[in-house]
Amino acid sequence: MKTKFDVISIGDTTLDVFLELEKEIKVIKEKNGKEYLGLLNAEKIPVKKLTNILAVGNSANVAVGSSRLGLKTALYTVLGNDEIGKEMANVLQKEGVAKDYIVFDKKQKSNFSAVLNYRAERTILVYHEKRTYKLPKFASTKWIYYSSLAEGHEVLHLEIPAYVKKYKVLLGFNPGSHQLNEGLKKLRPILKVTTVLFVNREEAQILVGKERDIKKLVKKLHKEGVKIVAITDGPKGSYASDGKNVYYVKIFPAPLVERTGAGDSFSTGFISALIYGKEIQEAMCWGTVNSASVIGKIGAREGLLKKRELENILKKHPSFKAKRI
Repeated sequence: MKTKFDVISIGDTTLDVFLELEKEIKVIKEKNGKEYLGLLNAEKIPVKKLTNILAVGNSANVAVGSSRLGLKTALYTVLGNDEIGKEMANVLQKEGVAKDYIVFDKKQKSNFSAVLNYRAERTILVYHEKRTYKLPKFASTKWIYYSSLAEGHEVLHLEIPAYVKKYKVLLGFNPGSHQLNEGLKKLRPILKVTTVLFVNREEAQILVGKERDIKKLVKKLHKEGVKIVAITDGPKGSYASDGKNVYYVKIFPAPLVERTGAGDSFSTGFISALIYGKEIQEAMCWGTVNSASVIGKIGAREGLLKKRELENILKKHPSFKAKRI
């Protein structure tokens, strides 16, 4: 059956303001390995560079990235009924994302994030307006991609599984902070119908426990009903499992500016490759190369590749492949 969309993303959209901090900022490292930015209280902190980026967010990034890779995409998102919200809607449409499910909240303003960029790492201060969510009546689609939302999204934990089962669509799920904080019990209805789960190593451990062995970690996630598990591990590379085999791919060598959107661009390349009929190993390479391009720019959208660009990079590096472990 012919579908109107290849993928419909579901999630919040925000304005990101990037503040590149000066070098005199201190990083404080605790014995447990956690690091903290040391900012002098009640002082003016110099900012070297400021960059505003409209219409970003986990699901928005995937919608835009999939569109650049040649897919028909839409985004269900609730924007503030203000100038920023209207500008964000225009950005999404210019990127080829269908406006069919962009909703304006008449009572609340737009979401906002301040991203503190220091030594290529980012610390994000996130402000999300509380929204009222209701799954729209979607046109036919092959995939749904579900990610970060504010409080009030709980109703979707029932609506999305029902939709997936009824229409037999495939689901990509990347739980955001609010969703992870709800715990495994509340996420189980979603996980049971998830085709691909996208998490980093720490997020996977939040869900199913602090297991160091990657094979045991993915096995625990498969037990929750997930068909394909994709785990990113920062500069160490990424892993993916189909329940039978576990694959690993190293990072793709590229300049690092800052890491915002690295995970989203990996998800974008991975799902897009699957939609184009690629195997998991190649999907990992698509995601990795797309992510390498994004971290070479400021913000989550600037470095997202077009299909020809991505394919040309992989063609020039035929030895870059995922391996079974």
